[in-house]
Amino acid sequence: MENVYLYTDGACSGNPGPGGWCAILKYKGKEKKLSGSEENTTNNRMELTAVIEGLKALKRKCDVIVTSDSKYVCDAVNEGWLKSWKARGWKKADRSPVLNPDLWQEADSLISFHNVTFVWIKGHAGHPENERCDAVAVSEYQKYL
Repeated sequence: MENVYLYTDGACSGNPGPGGWCAILKYKGKEKKLSGSEENTTNNRMELTAVIEGLKALKRKCDVIVTSDSKYVCDAVNEGWLKSWKARGWKKADRSPVLNPDLWQEADSLISFHNVTFVWIKGHAGHPENERCDAVAVSEYQKYL
């Protein structure tokens, strides 16, 4: 399978408020940048949207390393929360509804199709692609200010 690197970030002005997201895909020395925004959303929705849109851009099954500063996204996959939420009918351990089930269901489908590894990095710590994604995500939500 092809090895693809996906760098993502989401940003929000207020939570909820206007939000933006960015995904940078790197493959064989080539790069593709995707971004978008929503007028009224949350930071977690933008973080998750960036991952979804990046994975949706892939044309065939790939090995994907997703690098994100979102503990929400990375921990949900790496700590097994996503698998448990799905098994419980999109409920958390306390039986309350999972937040953003629409996005998690779409993400689950894409993650299941590809071979995806999530790597968490500290945000605003000088990681070049994370800094780029953050700047684009912020510029996306600033369209609404």
